[in-house]
Amino acid sequence: MAKEKIVLAYSGGLDTSVILKWLKETYDAEIIAFTADIGQKDELDGLEEKALATGASKVYIDDLRDEFAKDFIYPMFQAGALYEGQYLLGTSIARPLIAKRMVDIARAEGATAIAHGATGKGNDQVRFELNAAALTPDIQVIAPWRLEEFRNQFPGRAEMIAYAEKHGIPVTASAAKPYSTDRNLLHISYESGVLEDPWFDPSADENKDMFLLSSAPEDAPDQPEYLELEFEQGNCVALNGERLSPLQVMEQLNELGGKHGIGRVDMVENRFVGMKSRGVYETPGGTILFTAHRKMESITMDREVMNLRDSLITRYSTLVYNGFWFAPERLALQALVTESQKNVTGTVRVKLYKGNVIGAGVKSPVSLYNPDIATMEADPSEAYDQGDATGFIRLNALRLKVHSGVEQNKK
Repeated sequence: MAKEKIVLAYSGGLDTSVILKWLKETYDAEIIAFTADIGQKDELDGLEEKALATGASKVYIDDLRDEFAKDFIYPMFQAGALYEGQYLLGTSIARPLIAKRMVDIARAEGATAIAHGATGKGNDQVRFELNAAALTPDIQVIAPWRLEEFRNQFPGRAEMIAYAEKHGIPVTASAAKPYSTDRNLLHISYESGVLEDPWFDPSADENKDMFLLSSAPEDAPDQPEYLELEFEQGNCVALNGERLSPLQVMEQLNELGGKHGIGRVDMVENRFVGMKSRGVYETPGGTILFTAHRKMESITMDREVMNLRDSLITRYSTLVYNGFWFAPERLALQALVTESQKNVTGTVRVKLYKGNVIGAGVKSPVSLYNPDIATMEADPSEAYDQGDATGFIRLNALRLKVHSGVEQNKK
């Protein structure tokens, strides 16, 4: 009989390398290793050879960078998503794409299960599995870190390293690791290890080597750099007059933002599973794009449409963070977001300087800003009669006066 097939989300690190071998032994199954190229750069070097040497029967390394930028990052930025006021959701938004491709591979290969190396305490286990469930109702998910037998066998990293050495698994790891990282086209995150102490300062001089995507703001160039971003219906389509794909936009913005020390965030956030965790993030290109997009909206989006969309930012961001990208409610919100963006078209100029993205001008062929109406001088269009403000203020003050009168009578 043919062996059962399991598709494993594989990074090539210690955890997923050990899990690959453990799954093969425990389930007597064929393990199909899958890695999504979503901008990890040199982390992908030698990955196929490593997976095959560890026991994978087949390896997929799929370049999903274009899809990631176009179908995941861009729609999320149209929504103005920002989790707990700081986090641009770099890890969160990558998980539904990985889950989607895993499900596709499982179908193509006739696999009955998918597996991942996410810990039982983190958000990623939820994201992988909820997104997979939204795409296919009948696939089994194996999460070794939630299995008691796996945890008993590997109570710590030392046991995993010993297992890797025993089985000739080609991994490079040490028993002491200062922090863990996750990198993609949108950002890189750092957590655990020394960062579990919220008083630890990653921005201190002695810790500068931790950051991979950006220079320290104090070390950034002393001269500002100007950049023009062109938008069409809420999407950035060109930089400094050069037409680019979403992937190319993200790559160039990352380089520019990193050069000027832009996009560093250090926060304690609320995980979906119930605990607080400390994360440090670098999102150089995303920070520029987020700021410029908001600036573009300021002159092209109707006030009440903006208020409505903004009232949903917390809800939308939480859906992405918690793993509900393919849920019907996120899709419904996205339809509203898409409608809100139909006139978000024009050019934004920003100044990049020592960690800051500073607005330096905005223009649009469909601008709602009318200087003739807004001017403090005489309005040549006569669209606004200042005398009308008297009744407007009187009506809005009525309930305040009634409330004030009641409060005074109580004294």
